[in-house]
Amino acid sequence: MAVKSRPDVLGDLSDIDAANVARCAKVLLRHPLLRPGGPDGDLLPLVYRYRISLQEMFASLLGYRLVVERRFARLYKSGPGEDHTRGEAALSPRAYAYVCLTMAALTGVGRQVLLSRLVADVRAAASEAGLDVVDDVGDRRALTAALRHLITLGVITETDGTVAGLISETPPEALITIHTDLLGQLLAGPLAEAGSADELVELASAPGRLGVEHAVRRRLVEDPVTLHADLPPDQAEWLLRNQRRESVVLERCFGLVTEIRAEGVAVTDPEEYLTDVVFPSTGTVARITLLALPELVDQTDVSDEEPEYRPDGRIPVSQERLLEVCRNLVEDYPAAWSRQATDDVAALAEDVTDLLVRLTLAVPEGDGWLISPAAHRWLPQPDDSPGRPVAVSEIPPEPGWSLFDDEGAR
Repeated sequence: MAVKSRPDVLGDLSDIDAANVARCAKVLLRHPLLRPGGPDGDLLPLVYRYRISLQEMFASLLGYRLVVERRFARLYKSGPGEDHTRGEAALSPRAYAYVCLTMAALTGVGRQVLLSRLVADVRAAASEAGLDVVDDVGDRRALTAALRHLITLGVITETDGTVAGLISETPPEALITIHTDLLGQLLAGPLAEAGSADELVELASAPGRLGVEHAVRRRLVEDPVTLHADLPPDQAEWLLRNQRRESVVLERCFGLVTEIRAEGVAVTDPEEYLTDVVFPSTGTVARITLLALPELVDQTDVSDEEPEYRPDGRIPVSQERLLEVCRNLVEDYPAAWSRQATDDVAALAEDVTDLLVRLTLAVPEGDGWLISPAAHRWLPQPDDSPGRPVAVSEIPPEPGWSLFDDEGAR
């Protein structure tokens, strides 16, 4: 069954209203659970005012469901999938497990609960799920991080006492208040409600053109770089045919700017509001990464063999080459870097590759890496020429006279 093309949901709005909708959309992409007292919570009244336009825009463009009430707004996104670089930095895998177990335990305790009982319920749920529960410092820190994350989301609040004492072997008691409305929104799935969800169910089950649009736009909005080679054939074909139009859509509806190249599309936020990893940036690792990119993508004079050109535009780089580039930068500009960051060049190279992976500029392959063709967009110029330490033999001799000598002695 053919699906009708969607109208421009911002077409009937004034320029001011359209700009406000785009601003609210960007806030919801950054904070899918928006609430008073939370980050950007002061924009909740504006989101509520434009809720109809926002719901239509997210449903038609991305296939996302948006629930808006006066007390909160919840955008149900598809999630990062298997991308391990997009998680909460403060949560370890065990802490993530405790987040899920804590939410499960909270569903049956009412509006308030003592911290000791909540911890007992969570550990009982962990044991029931087959997880080894060891009451040591690491386990208590993971559970504390999970509770802090739920506090940040507004799902629970510390009414009396604090969860920070949970790290000690004999934690003090605390009273926790559960906000069941927000807890319910976290536990609900993207297609849990009737109404607009019926439309999304139909879209999700239809393999037609609109489903392809949703999948590609989600990649463009959520990922900084989308390569044609990483997409299924139908999605890559659709993007090649519609990338100019999509550039206009993303800028109008979300304030994002696209950069179209033969290998794919890079999407940036000029305000850096949606940017979770700012680059270029300050700090030794970020600056060495920036200066290393031209060296890593330059395949000339690296070996006697003919450079390898891949269909996806990625450049293969060995671990030895990456280490060599980092070492040369450290030695060529010795006064430019933090001594602590450059004492161990091997560890520095690992930090550089970690940053490249988080920027989606590198993916592992065998013992080396594949550098994204998007790395060509940075051509940094060092502020100074290389300055290696001067050898002792090159230091000019001291003068044979002194400023304090008598004038006649000179």
